[in-house]
Amino acid sequence: MSNIELVGVIGGGTMGAGIAEVAARAGSTVKILETSQTTADAAEARLDKSFARAVKSGRIEADAAEKARAAITLTLDIEDFADRDLVVEAAPEIESLKLDLFGKLDSIVKPEGILATNTSSIPVIKMANATQRPGKVVGVHFFNPVPVLPLVEIVVSLVTEENTVAAVTEYAGNTLGKKTIRSGDRAGFIVNALLIPYMVSAIRMFESGFASAEDIDDGMVSGCAHPMGPLRLTDTVGLDVTLAVAESLYAEFGEPHYAPPPLLRRKVEAGQLGRKTGKGFYTY
Repeated sequence: MSNIELVGVIGGGTMGAGIAEVAARAGSTVKILETSQTTADAAEARLDKSFARAVKSGRIEADAAEKARAAITLTLDIEDFADRDLVVEAAPEIESLKLDLFGKLDSIVKPEGILATNTSSIPVIKMANATQRPGKVVGVHFFNPVPVLPLVEIVVSLVTEENTVAAVTEYAGNTLGKKTIRSGDRAGFIVNALLIPYMVSAIRMFESGFASAEDIDDGMVSGCAHPMGPLRLTDTVGLDVTLAVAESLYAEFGEPHYAPPPLLRRKVEAGQLGRKTGKGFYTY
């Protein structure tokens, strides 16, 4: 059994709320850190909606959902994370923000606490070096939507201790019931290093006028048996996240097929981030 019981999550957005939900449903006591009462209220509403959807679909009984929901609390004070066994950072993909958070967490969380990042692309070693406990820093990369998708990438830096890897792998696998895979600490890790170039290629194809968004997506769904086409997938992941990962991959490897297309940048600058804003390559 995992020794992780008290969990902290930095950020109550789509990913953070999803991580908090699966942890609470597995029996953990969870605190979510938010930056303001407004964003905390939005996170509360996000959680309520997700639990209600899970009950309606039959994925969880109403009484179990009520118990799990009660195990999640919101806070605006990072000092409340002092007693956490595991803290998962799910803040926006801004390197300076993440490094600052890890520095603060290092001075607050108990010495044996594990500090994890849900980053999609930033090397874990950078967060580790922002702390005095680099061996207890690890990547724990969930996939959206967290309550539905079964995979967690365990990203191991050159200095991550094996007992840290074992603890988070056991927690994600045995406690949360996720499928875990182990990745080295390289930009994009396993999944995004393969997936993002595919999505970026689809954006270039659409940008060039070669084919419509619908035809590109239908081609991959009906011709290759993919559950979702690359442009709808980009809308689901978030164009901002896709851009951040593509930039990280290009910075790491310098290969042209990783470079973000201009259309992707323009859409992010226009606030067209996909499903979460109601418009991306499609309108929702």
